[in-house]
Amino acid sequence: MNHEPVMLNEVLNFLEGHEHKKILDGTLGLGGYSEAMLKKFPDCFVLGLDRDEQAINFSRNRLKNFEELSRFQALHKNFSAINEVPEINSFNAYVFDLGVSNMQLTTPERGFSFQNDGPLDMRMNPNDPDSLTAAEVLKAYNEKELAKIFWEYGEEKFSRQIAAAIKKFKGPLENTSDLVNLIRTTLPQPVQRKMGTHPARRIFQALRIFVNDETKELENLLAALKKISSSKNGALLIFVSYHSLEDRLVKNFFRSGQANNLGKILTRHPLTPSENEIEKNYKARSAKLRAFCLSGH
Repeated sequence: MNHEPVMLNEVLNFLEGHEHKKILDGTLGLGGYSEAMLKKFPDCFVLGLDRDEQAINFSRNRLKNFEELSRFQALHKNFSAINEVPEINSFNAYVFDLGVSNMQLTTPERGFSFQNDGPLDMRMNPNDPDSLTAAEVLKAYNEKELAKIFWEYGEEKFSRQIAAAIKKFKGPLENTSDLVNLIRTTLPQPVQRKMGTHPARRIFQALRIFVNDETKELENLLAALKKISSSKNGALLIFVSYHSLEDRLVKNFFRSGQANNLGKILTRHPLTPSENEIEKNYKARSAKLRAFCLSGH
């Protein structure tokens, strides 16, 4: 499976200048970051977390040689629950890539991609009995609620029009192609041409964030890291985000941490991918990397 870790060189460069005996890869995904860190730093141990069991199984198979050497371990756990990780305060670096993995995007039955037809699911943990699928959200929520979701999590200018079209639609909206076709027929062609991107991209992003409660999960993670920061001197926090909502949360968390003497911001402005990386991996185009060094108390 094709997998290009976003801004990998920048992540490794930050780690290289600091102690890196124990690293938490809080968004394991397909294991790209973990593999690179294990190879780059031969004396380090990496613990990978992911809420997606399919990703856990893939990465464990990919990194089984390191696991056999007791240098790697994977846990099926959401990063917002890092306080449940044994000895979580003992890590030297905490790395989080907040994007969707290629496995999720390229597996049609997961329903994440507007380019592949499949059921409108979008759950990162499909085994969670309490979570709604994207199709269930579209059916259960009213027009005003859907418009709010599309605007807040996708910054979609035509959120109201699309929400209205969804609730007026008489046929089923069970597959990704159903939703894509509805959006295409709702938005005028001149509007779609001016977008410069797929007309369904923002709606799919918004639904994914809402279905997986990503904003709340990130807020819970940052709250847990705040507790860790008071006892961990010199540890690194590295975040790669992909949309303004999550980047703003990370930026404000770092600013608050620096103002309260919990550490120092290492990226005055977020780092962005090089043009060369964007050419090789279009997914990286919206990425922003921020880093912070904890000072402890």
